Amino acid sequence: MSSEEITVVHLMRHGEVHNPEGVLYGRRPGYHLSDLGRKMADRVAEHLAERDITHVVSSPLERAQETATPIAGAHGLELATDERLIEAANVFEGKTFGVGDGALKKPGNWKYLTNPFRPSWGEPYIEQVVRMMAALGAARDAARGHEAVAVSHQLPIWIVRSFAERRRLWHDPRKRQCTLASLTSFTFHGDKIISVGYSEPARDLVPSHLLAGAKPVKGKAKAFGA
Repeated sequence: MSSEEITVVHLMRHGEVHNPEGVLYGRRPGYHLSDLGRKMADRVAEHLAERDITHVVSSPLERAQETATPIAGAHGLELATDERLIEAANVFEGKTFGVGDGALKKPGNWKYLTNPFRPSWGEPYIEQVVRMMAALGAARDAARGHEAVAVSHQLPIWIVRSFAERRRLWHDPRKRQCTLASLTSFTFHGDKIISVGYSEPARDLVPSHLLAGAKPVKGKAKAFGA
């Protein structure tokens, strides 16, 4: 294949999840899109309907699969699954870990909070980079000269974008630019990433406290890393 080909891979974060208890669900099964999340997925499918998309792939988790399905359907494509697009592992899965719940004050949790640079509470950032770059490469190869959509999760998307843009990997989670149903778009010239773009086709559907940089609100679950 020609090294001059331009290929675009859109890394998409899934839509809103039905999670009234505010659980940090991580890789746990059984968490599906809310009605609003399905509207977000449909909105992005409409937004991408005229794009030259020849490959759609998703994390194996239900919320990502449900987000990717209308996009694949709009282009008459079979949805592929890539385990490397999965959410980052986190020791706090299954617990509530939001603003005002006191999780950071519990001595039993302190051992997991010793190293924010790795981080000590979950999958190392560099391991996320390795698997996400491999997933990006696979999606690029499947759509050479065209476009692909790969549905994943907030933290892995933000980490691989930070790596591609040569920023440090440790960061303030509140400042991730990776809103629900957003697109982080990697443009390749041959095998090389030449630009990274970002867009929010469903921004008007996203609750204000979940937008990038929004101030946390007590009683509102943020679903960190989702």
